[in-house]
Amino acid sequence: MPKIGPQSKVQESFRSMFTGIVDHTGIIKEINRSSRGLTLHIQSDFSEITLGESIAIDGVCLTVTTRQDGLFAVEISPETENLTHCRNYQHGTKVNLERAMKASDRFGGHWVSGHVEQTAQVSKWVSHAEFKEMGISGISSERLSFLSPKGSITVNGVSLTINEVTKDGFTVMLIPHTLERTNLKDLFVGSEVNIECDWMAKMVVNEVRQLFKSISPQKVLEGKVL
Repeated sequence: MPKIGPQSKVQESFRSMFTGIVDHTGIIKEINRSSRGLTLHIQSDFSEITLGESIAIDGVCLTVTTRQDGLFAVEISPETENLTHCRNYQHGTKVNLERAMKASDRFGGHWVSGHVEQTAQVSKWVSHAEFKEMGISGISSERLSFLSPKGSITVNGVSLTINEVTKDGFTVMLIPHTLERTNLKDLFVGSEVNIECDWMAKMVVNEVRQLFKSISPQKVLEGKVL
């Protein structure tokens, strides 16, 4: 078996890749719970979904297990349920849908893996004419280092630009087009949302952390880092 180098690992991590550009919202028509977790049956506008393909549901990368008469089903493991707001789903809930990106597609958002890292809460919801300013709080201290003004963030699978980084979160401005095509318009203060930080930001921060771990504090103080 050939060895897997760094480039292959990156490619493997993006075997199913998304951009955070939501196609439309689907509707949960049925929820079944078993020892394996949750099975969601979702009504969508997609006409050519295939069994086994990956689809992001509120930013969570899931696999299509069945499809019939305008519905498709996905299974959610207990771990995924615990890490995301899937546990709050009910019959009739609207969810953001994005199919995995093709190699020939336009890249309109940013790299999104569909691996939600945590949930957070809407802490601010203010109207500015037809725009909405949304504040998010409850971001873990570890992930705050991945946030920067004008950087990218994924909220419920939607690629957004950070306006401001706060002590425990961030703010974004939602344009009418985003509000129209996603379920973000249904949020309110206290709503729980799925969060995935920008993959590139995580890579840079982690590389810098590893670099400084290998350097003695004395060299840092003397300015001899490089």
